Amino acid sequence: MKLILAEKPSVARNIADALQIKTKKDGYFEGGEYIITWAFGHLVELYDAKDYDEKMSSWKMENFPFIPQQFKYKVKSSPKDRSKVDSGARKQLGIIQSLIKRRDVEAIISACDYDREGQLIGDSIIYRGGKQQKPVYRLLLNEWTPEEVRNGLRDLVSNEAMKPLRDAGISRQWVDWVIGINLTSVATLKYQKGKRKALNIGRVLLPTLKIIYDRDKEIEQFVPEDYFKLQAAFRTNENEEYSGVYVKDQSDQFKDKEVLEEISKLIQGKSGTISNVDRKKKKEYPPFLFNLSNLQGFVTSKWQGWTSDKVLKVAQSLYEKKLITYPRTASTALEESLVNKARNVLEKHIADLPYKDEIKFTRSKRVFNNSKVESHSAIIPTYLMPKRLNSDESIVYTAIKNRFIMQFMPIAQYEETKVITEITDGEGNFTFHSKGRVQLVEGWKKVEKIQSKDQLLPNLQLNEKVQLHDAEVSSHVTKPPKHHTEKTLLRVMETCGKSFKEEENDEILGSILTGFSIGTPATRAETIKKLKTVGYIKAEGKNLTCTELGRKLVETFPVKDLLNLEFTGRLEKALSDIQKGNALKREFLQMVFQFTADSVEMIKQDSDTVIPTVSRRASANEVLGKCPQCGGKIIEGKKGFGCSNWKSGCKFVIWKNDKYLKAMKKKPTKTMVKELLKKKQAYVKGLTSKNGKKFNAYLSYEKNPENDYFSWKMEFHREGSSS
Repeated sequence: MKLILAEKPSVARNIADALQIKTKKDGYFEGGEYIITWAFGHLVELYDAKDYDEKMSSWKMENFPFIPQQFKYKVKSSPKDRSKVDSGARKQLGIIQSLIKRRDVEAIISACDYDREGQLIGDSIIYRGGKQQKPVYRLLLNEWTPEEVRNGLRDLVSNEAMKPLRDAGISRQWVDWVIGINLTSVATLKYQKGKRKALNIGRVLLPTLKIIYDRDKEIEQFVPEDYFKLQAAFRTNENEEYSGVYVKDQSDQFKDKEVLEEISKLIQGKSGTISNVDRKKKKEYPPFLFNLSNLQGFVTSKWQGWTSDKVLKVAQSLYEKKLITYPRTASTALEESLVNKARNVLEKHIADLPYKDEIKFTRSKRVFNNSKVESHSAIIPTYLMPKRLNSDESIVYTAIKNRFIMQFMPIAQYEETKVITEITDGEGNFTFHSKGRVQLVEGWKKVEKIQSKDQLLPNLQLNEKVQLHDAEVSSHVTKPPKHHTEKTLLRVMETCGKSFKEEENDEILGSILTGFSIGTPATRAETIKKLKTVGYIKAEGKNLTCTELGRKLVETFPVKDLLNLEFTGRLEKALSDIQKGNALKREFLQMVFQFTADSVEMIKQDSDTVIPTVSRRASANEVLGKCPQCGGKIIEGKKGFGCSNWKSGCKFVIWKNDKYLKAMKKKPTKTMVKELLKKKQAYVKGLTSKNGKKFNAYLSYEKNPENDYFSWKMEFHREGSSS
């Protein structure tokens, strides 16, 4: 028998289905020559500081730096009470260990995710008792479709070959523990007085905060400047009109309004001559295949209310349902070995498309390129067609499917025309530039019905005479940089700020070497979420800005290396090098442990400053929608979701302990409230009837005709639709 260890129960079920194993026992499946068991992600975790030494139970400055001589693991703690062991994890760990020891088990196969965390999860369980006597193999898959599972089991690799990946996972875990435990404790002791709230300090958390802080400061320090343009309207002999802007020394922006007004007077009633016509056909390639960061950026910028964390969770769900390939990838291309598989996937997904005759499978370097693949290929759909998707899954799945199909559509083409019109006067020559654009081939833009902004010009000819119809000086003001959104923040984290401009296209960004970044595709969303949770940043619509706490921390914290993108990028690059076998775990750990010890001393020696914390609830006053009673802002309070105009007498509120919902074992959530305010109805899953059965329904919250209070109404189909 061979024992397969999966990372999650859903993945174990996928493997069992692929092998047609139906028999389920307590904590595992069994059939034929396989036993399939599972973890729940991490079943073990690093010791807390107090587990090593009782004196670490309370934070005292003299106890730091604290770096264990030997790192130890324990069964993970209960999420509800960290002083207790998670009973489910302990039970499953016991089942796995007993299966490993079974006499008929000849070999162990780790089928955890093919990444640092997956390697760490599998190895921390398999080698928990020390060196393993039975041979251990690794199942390396990019998707959980039956065909891939069966092929993967025929092509196992020795788990020893995964040592560099394991070393990278252990290094990441240990350094984050050491930096977090030491610097969070010492910074809190140093900069908090009285009743303390922990100042969370982390290797990835702080440089990400600094990115947002720097943009906020740029905006604050921006000084707007007035500038002016001279716009002219011309008319041809055929009575066609077009416009042009006055250009001098390659600029169309001028500080002196009076000069432009004088030129406007001089050219009134004059004719112009077409001195240059430049027509060029240009190609527009589709954006590259999605990696996780680009997928998160695309969805969060296009769909209201989405966060990068939510995109990751939905993508992970699609992956576990065998519908997409591994989502936590940094690559925007596919391995060249996947050509035949990609052809098969494409054929499955285009059968019913109205433009299927335009789709042609090609083996291009933009799509299939080993040099642009880092561990995992880009995200694409699998050959399995979804039977049913919820609205969130549909958004993410459709984005991935469309991006894949685009790669095999014709290249979009347009013609760009640049025209120079000259007006000659006794005072000199005045040059006006015009630009037009016409889409010639729609190509891949058909997939998402992307509209091109055509700007038509008349069919102007060189030396043609035109008449000035009108001229006007317009006033403008320079604009500050835009606040970061999750999309732009992810892009800076992905490239560590290198060669980054918001207007750069995916092709340029796709060529930037991976490895030198802030965090990994798997952790960036979690970092942004944590920055919000601990009150360092806040979301205002799609914009991310620093809170007072976040600003004060950046300005006070003395370990500037930890705020530095370059430094953090080098740490991530070192982890990437360990993973590739190009660097040693021991040397990396020694360097970071020394850095941590030096940082602790630096904080201790720093001048005494208090960083006042604000209540986390106050920092998270996200506007959930418009009050149906008075039009005010609905925000989350301690006891309910209510109107900000409550002091003025508005009574609208949805209580968190609402009795109607409580009777059905539900509590209102931010998502539910947002949907109620936006659509007048919310689709709520998992309600419980009086006899204990689960059901789904549409709920609305409607004002009573007789008074100012609201009551719930339930329907089993959306209002206005047929049942």
